[in-house]
Amino acid sequence: MSKSGFVWYLVRRLATMALLLVVVSFLIFSLTYLSPGSPVDVLLGPNTRTSEAVAALNAKYHLQDPFFAQYWYWLTNALHLDFGTSILSSLPVGDQIGDRLPVSLFLGGYAYVLTMVFGIIPGIVAAVKRGTAFDRSTVAASIVALSAPAFVTGVFALYLFAVVLPVFPVAGMGTGFVDGLWHLTLPAIALALSVMALMVRHTRAAMIGVLDQDYVTFARARGLSSRRVLVTYALRNALIPVVTISGALLAAVIIGGVIVEQTFSLNGVGSLLIQSVETKDVPTIQGVALVVAAIIVVANLLADLTYLVVDPRIRLGRHAQ
Repeated sequence: MSKSGFVWYLVRRLATMALLLVVVSFLIFSLTYLSPGSPVDVLLGPNTRTSEAVAALNAKYHLQDPFFAQYWYWLTNALHLDFGTSILSSLPVGDQIGDRLPVSLFLGGYAYVLTMVFGIIPGIVAAVKRGTAFDRSTVAASIVALSAPAFVTGVFALYLFAVVLPVFPVAGMGTGFVDGLWHLTLPAIALALSVMALMVRHTRAAMIGVLDQDYVTFARARGLSSRRVLVTYALRNALIPVVTISGALLAAVIIGGVIVEQTFSLNGVGSLLIQSVETKDVPTIQGVALVVAAIIVVANLLADLTYLVVDPRIRLGRHAQ
């Protein structure tokens, strides 16, 4: 692909990304708008409802404006990272997200690295050693891991490795990078386990499909070493479908982090979302949901760009050469 073709592809992907985020923002706002109850009820609580208090809250949160006017007001502010004020804490939603986002990114990144390392490598080895005891045990273990939701794995791991065998901390984030890494090891494993199993099965299937191709058989017939055939001919082509699914798996890690953060008492964006849903803190729900959606969209863009690095021969539209 030429440089101009790549730039044009990137511009198109960014435009698609922006349009998708607008659609997602509209869905987020619409669902919270249509949800039962009113933020005024949450704000006033058991206090006496006076017409003056209700009018003041309606004016502050633009609750009496038409639907599209409310959406436009929220969207234009969100573009400046102003998601409004939390109903529960009276703090800016953007500040709350900014304080908690590093924890979620650290946890998600840690779990994703575990997924890639312990998902791809065993999948490749199982494909190369197809039919052996290692292959069968890997497939069986992946089936068991796929059957266990993150919250079940988290509770079991917490009880086993933090209570019965006090190897890992029970909860919290720790101080510093190394201590934080140690505190997040158990949550990251619980979060990555089922996604890792899916990556193992996908990598194994992709690798077996490539190893059965005629050009791999021909390379072996020429007398090339098994290592050279694996690295030069098989591995790169097998990684193409793996990279394709990596974006979707990152989205699964981010979504699963909501439950894991709550299980391990981590002050991340996921636990903030659950708290805001329980208290009907609409501005916080909208802000967190939009930020999570943006992270997922950006992750898929990075996966597409990685796809080009793995196989630059791919033609992207009529502008690619």
